[in-house]
Amino acid sequence: MSTLDVARTELALAVLYLNKAEARDKICRTIQYGSKFLSNGEAGTAQNVERSTSLARKVFRLFKFINDLHVLISPTAPGTPLPIVLLGKSKNALLSTFLFLDQIVWLHKSGIYKNKERAEIIGRVSLFCWMGSSVCTTLVELGEIGRLSKSMKKLTKELKGTDKYKNEQYRSKLKESNERSLALIKAAMDVVVAIGLLQLSPKKITPRVTGAFGFTTSLISCYQLLPSAPKSKTP
Repeated sequence: MSTLDVARTELALAVLYLNKAEARDKICRTIQYGSKFLSNGEAGTAQNVERSTSLARKVFRLFKFINDLHVLISPTAPGTPLPIVLLGKSKNALLSTFLFLDQIVWLHKSGIYKNKERAEIIGRVSLFCWMGSSVCTTLVELGEIGRLSKSMKKLTKELKGTDKYKNEQYRSKLKESNERSLALIKAAMDVVVAIGLLQLSPKKITPRVTGAFGFTTSLISCYQLLPSAPKSKTP
């Protein structure tokens, strides 16, 4: 491929990436928590940026609760253990509730919903729902990684005497294991972010710690949404 063709391909991938509402949301989230880290809860430009991007993200998430509601009522993959199924459905229910309640918070911050006291209570309930969904996600990923590990060990025994990394099934399982490990790290860190936003441990999880963890999980989310580059036919 020529340099121009490479540039066109990369720009096409960038356009594809930025056309995703989810990608724009995660980019705003990166800015939001990066600003929170810089401000450390103190008034100033960084805190203003944090608040404005936080409000902007709520617009991206309008009616997004329908996605998890759809997953909640959809059948699960055959062979999935009941505890993982229940944790997965709990995660979807909690995340859908968080996203729905977050719309009421947006209505209040936009000046449409006037009851400040009730909006603040709804905001805290929504954050607890998000924290609960992150805990469920952490447990689901732990369970799935354990299942994958057993499956890979069994496959390794079957492929004894051969290069397992040349086996397509093994490579596929290894890739899935790596992806789930990253998702596990992200979910566990998001639990810390939720604790920080709820100020459940203000002395240990300060605004700066919350910002650092939120910034890191935002970068992970941005990475997870990256489109796959098409393979070149030339050697």
